[in-house]
Amino acid sequence: MLTFGSWICLLAGIVTAIAIAIDVSKRPQPMKVMNVTWPITGLYMPVIGWFAYRRMGRAPLVSAQASHSHGGAQHEGHGGHEGHQPHGGDKPKWQSVFVSATHCGGGCTLGDIIASPLATLTGFALLGSSVVGHFALAFVCAYLFGVLFQYLPIRAMSDAGRGEALKNAIKADTLSLIAFQTGMYLWMLIALQLWLAEITAFSVSFWFMMQIAMLVGFVTSYRANWLLIDRGIKHGM
Repeated sequence: MLTFGSWICLLAGIVTAIAIAIDVSKRPQPMKVMNVTWPITGLYMPVIGWFAYRRMGRAPLVSAQASHSHGGAQHEGHGGHEGHQPHGGDKPKWQSVFVSATHCGGGCTLGDIIASPLATLTGFALLGSSVVGHFALAFVCAYLFGVLFQYLPIRAMSDAGRGEALKNAIKADTLSLIAFQTGMYLWMLIALQLWLAEITAFSVSFWFMMQIAMLVGFVTSYRANWLLIDRGIKHGM
């Protein structure tokens, strides 16, 4: 029963991710990294991710964006600088924080997806434990991708140099990433006690539990993102 349910939820996540990716290709995001982040969100938020994207992240069609850009250029001399306003300025705060949490979750999830097969294939262990080794490798990969997901838009949308952009990316991502990974690890420890015999990337049940773990991580990172935005360390999206 668990295997059947796992396949249903995983396939739903894959279909949701593909649907978002197709739509994003027609409606590219102003922040390019979100073109990757939204489909990843669909992987661990089956169906819900599609509605979240439609409500909070869907951009206009390419033709409409071009028309808007042309109109914005005509009015620039009259003080129009919409492109320089912080992201999330036209959203309720809870939505702005939600999108920021998906941004953090995108890097974490991508890192975890890469780390899990690596840990299984290499049998990587730490302190004599394959579980600790798996978690450690997942954290490193998630951190690298999480910081990268922050670094790229900072470099693209500001005049910050490489060193300053990296420093700002680390400040913006560290707390939210730790919160995300902590929630994920706690769920996986529960899953190991109740449903999984071991952590292995070659089990559909493992990936179903990871899907839930990433959703739990999103929830635990939400408050961290709210705090970072409140303190001006991270911009709402």
